[in-house]
Amino acid sequence: MGLVIAIDGPAAAGKGTLSRQIAETYGFQHLDTGLTYRATAKALLDAGLSLDDEAVAERMALAVDLGGLDRAVLARHEIGEAASKIAVMPAVRRALVEAQRMFSQREPGTVLDGRDIGTVVCPQAPVKLYVTASPQVRARRRYDEIIAKGGEADFDAIFADVRKRDERDMGRADSPLKPADDAHLLDTSEMSIEAAFRAAKNLIDAALKKN
Repeated sequence: MGLVIAIDGPAAAGKGTLSRQIAETYGFQHLDTGLTYRATAKALLDAGLSLDDEAVAERMALAVDLGGLDRAVLARHEIGEAASKIAVMPAVRRALVEAQRMFSQREPGTVLDGRDIGTVVCPQAPVKLYVTASPQVRARRRYDEIIAKGGEADFDAIFADVRKRDERDMGRADSPLKPADDAHLLDTSEMSIEAAFRAAKNLIDAALKKN
């Protein structure tokens, strides 16, 4: 099995950008585990099924194709809202965690990012990163991203949404968002993605020498 790199952190902290850059640099396979929940939610929405039926949601989760996750499609707001509802269901989490663990065994190595990779999905990963930033910085990044794409945005509403998601992710009973005890903390509030990548690369290179 190749090297497994587990990257966790709250929304808009930069973990997705960092994960993709790491995967591209090392030729590893990358999985944004949040998209697996969104894909499950989209399947339910497309079929007109209830978001409150755990057994149905579990069936959809078991059928998710990890090779067909379209970030552009799954990024839609209504899919994100639906995903947040089913992500708290233990049966859905079990199904998707098992699929994510299977993905982590792929060669030549894997990068998984999400909320519970270092703590639940791949607790034995040799490299664990916890990427974070202040809620204000993360809200500003999301606001700037929307404006840059020509959209309209309300900073206060985005900030409130970031805080709400943090509370939901950190407060849930099953697999709450928190850094693993042995995770390396990268606070990107005042750190560029290039600096974060350099810090991550040093840790990965050291792990590869041991591997």
